[in-house]
Amino acid sequence: MQEKGSISIHTENIFPIIKKFLYSDNEIFLRELVSNAVDATQKIKRLASLGQYTGELGDLRVEVAFDADKKTITISDNGLGMTAEEIKKYINQIAFSGATEFMEKFKEAKDANEIIGRFGLGFYSAFMVADKVEIQTLSYQDGAEPAYWVCDGSTEFEIGEGLLEERGTEITLYINSESEEFLNEHKLQEILDKYCKFLPVPIKFGTKTDREEDGVDEEGKPKYIEVQHDNIINETNPIWTKAPSELKDEDYLNFYKTLYPFSEDPLFWIHLNVDYPFNLTGVLYFPKLKNDFEVQKNKIKLFSRQVFITDEVKDIVPEFLMLLHGVIDSPDIPLNVSRSFLQADSNVKKINSYITKKVADKLSELFKTDRKAYEEKWTDIGLFVKYGMVSEDKFYDKAKDFVLVTNTKSENFTLPEYKDKVEAVQTDKDGQLVYIYTNDPAKQDAFIQSAGKKGYDVLVMNSPIDNHFISQLEQKLDKTSLKRVDADVADKLIKKDDAPEIVLTEEQSTKVKDIFNKAINKPAYNVQIESLNPDELPVTVTMDEFMRRMKDMAAMGGGMSFYGNMPDNYKVIVNGNHKLINRILQEESEDTQAQLSKQAFDLALLSQGLLTGAELTEFVNRSVNLI
Repeated sequence: MQEKGSISIHTENIFPIIKKFLYSDNEIFLRELVSNAVDATQKIKRLASLGQYTGELGDLRVEVAFDADKKTITISDNGLGMTAEEIKKYINQIAFSGATEFMEKFKEAKDANEIIGRFGLGFYSAFMVADKVEIQTLSYQDGAEPAYWVCDGSTEFEIGEGLLEERGTEITLYINSESEEFLNEHKLQEILDKYCKFLPVPIKFGTKTDREEDGVDEEGKPKYIEVQHDNIINETNPIWTKAPSELKDEDYLNFYKTLYPFSEDPLFWIHLNVDYPFNLTGVLYFPKLKNDFEVQKNKIKLFSRQVFITDEVKDIVPEFLMLLHGVIDSPDIPLNVSRSFLQADSNVKKINSYITKKVADKLSELFKTDRKAYEEKWTDIGLFVKYGMVSEDKFYDKAKDFVLVTNTKSENFTLPEYKDKVEAVQTDKDGQLVYIYTNDPAKQDAFIQSAGKKGYDVLVMNSPIDNHFISQLEQKLDKTSLKRVDADVADKLIKKDDAPEIVLTEEQSTKVKDIFNKAINKPAYNVQIESLNPDELPVTVTMDEFMRRMKDMAAMGGGMSFYGNMPDNYKVIVNGNHKLINRILQEESEDTQAQLSKQAFDLALLSQGLLTGAELTEFVNRSVNLI
């Protein structure tokens, strides 16, 4: 039996296109060929279980080997095998059945991604790295003859009598000169670890040496010998393929360490298992987030029937859930030919909604069953929950019942609880409820203490997402606004009818304003004389709440660059009822008036961290002279 032929396509240059465009990442040739071998192995197992194959199954496994001298990589299995007719059907015809249409699409495509998914390849990814590919195969069917196929990357192929004596398939790649990096044990191990670590059939790659005890020496100490074992690179039954009832906490934690060897233990996890209206299994872990959530993304791994596909899961998993770690496995997620670009369809949208619901349900359950433990984890969970509420309305609707706000005394409240706590004291004269917050308790301590003297409670809002979360609360909560504690003096943060009267006459107020304007001499600082409690500081520097918030958002890249480019403007609030102001008015020397005014202003700047450089040095020297 010997046959030569031509793969029936109209265009001669399809192989260069496969090499250049179809696969963005040429290392996936190994994933495709190993996956095919695993499929063939599982199929023979299935036929045996149905009684359609009665021969010996043997030790079912896939083997990957390489020979650096011969420049070959070989993938072999003892699965179904193929007859010569099946090679013609599956290798020559089916893989190229859409070739003409494919070539037409390619001519119009602006981007390789447009043609992905229109063409049933997998085996032919081998030609991305090989000049020549050989198949030796023997079908499981009674009386089957071994068959052989070879192709050099043109459309010409040759089929003949094969050499295999046992059931299965052996594919040998003759690696081209540009791809010799793959003729390396560490490189191949790395690719197998990445894509094939959880495939359901054992995959052997060379051997490994272990030390094993071998009796004791004369002193009674254990002796060791080195023993060679097959290097099986995969765990064939990962935890997401098991029922939650079979697993202990220890199993989930050990699996997490397998996925992320250098990470701290996760806070908790969710086991996903659904078979209708789509198929989805997996385990999602809540990591300890802290505040560096950008670093955390791309930690969810997507599998399809235990084959690793990608860790770019943004189409499947809602944006805010990208902070989670773990594994999702679904054969129902549509993948392109290289299994690397996801195509959004109704299943993906359903999966997205399902995962959001499962996460919300888990958080709600934790909050209701053990609030104390939930509060202890809040530092880590909080960033994630707020991110979800800001980015997804459906999640906000669920999370509003278990989101917590924390005050400067480290007390936690749900939103309804907090409203009950502060409503009586922090409602202004127009019936608007005002929540006061700090984003830096240490730096804003003087303002926090002033607010505390008036009976106000101060929330801590210092995570990267809080700027957006504050804006969302103002949109969602009825007649409620939020003000940073240093946005104004305590007397003015919440407008009441009981403001103290100013002791200065109009003429004195004008004079004080002039003295301060001359002493400060900075256009960005707008001096205002206010009637405040005499115990408050003589001078306070604040920035308008709206303007500061817009600038903070601009700094975070929140699309507010217009505000980010605007110069800073501050209010200098002079307490007309403070005794220092009276003393300044009574001073006859203009120099002394200016010096006292500048000193009070610099103290206000110092409390805000706004006094730096030469101005700070000048303030220190002036303070020494005043002492």
